Amino acid sequence: MNKLAKLKQLFGYIIYICICSWMPHYQLGHTWVIPKILRQISAKLMFKECGVNVDIGRFCKLSFKIKLGNKSSIGDNSYIQGEVLIGNNVMIGPQVMFIASNHNYSNIEIPMNRQGATQKGIIVEDDVWIGARSIILDGVVIRKGTIVAAGSIVTKDTEPYSIIGGNPAKIIKKR
Repeated sequence: MNKLAKLKQLFGYIIYICICSWMPHYQLGHTWVIPKILRQISAKLMFKECGVNVDIGRFCKLSFKIKLGNKSSIGDNSYIQGEVLIGNNVMIGPQVMFIASNHNYSNIEIPMNRQGATQKGIIVEDDVWIGARSIILDGVVIRKGTIVAAGSIVTKDTEPYSIIGGNPAKIIKKR
């Protein structure tokens, strides 16, 4: 990645952190138009790819390696670390965490914090709803039409059009 692209991402991140995070988001069922537009501009600058009509919540910690599809939203106080691909029409609730890396730990002769990490990335396909305070771990693919119950920890790929929940998340029923 060239220096100009990195500066563009940094500029988008600064706009988001210094201005957009502090602006109102939803209040009494009303979306504030100007903050939403500013968040969309900052997302287009800082993400790898960003679709149209996206909605980024307040006080999120966001990776520059995000690809965000059309009409998708990221809830307030969410945390996205690493390479994450989010499809179209995806709803991500508040305080959701995407952890797209794992520490290596197989060599007991070397401390874990010096063994490096693996990064597979996370894929969220189209038309997915991820409930508040869920955690999505590295290497997971959340298939089209899946609903993830609030507070779930997703450690494995999901089946299309399933409703999953728990720790670790399991199928509750099909849609």
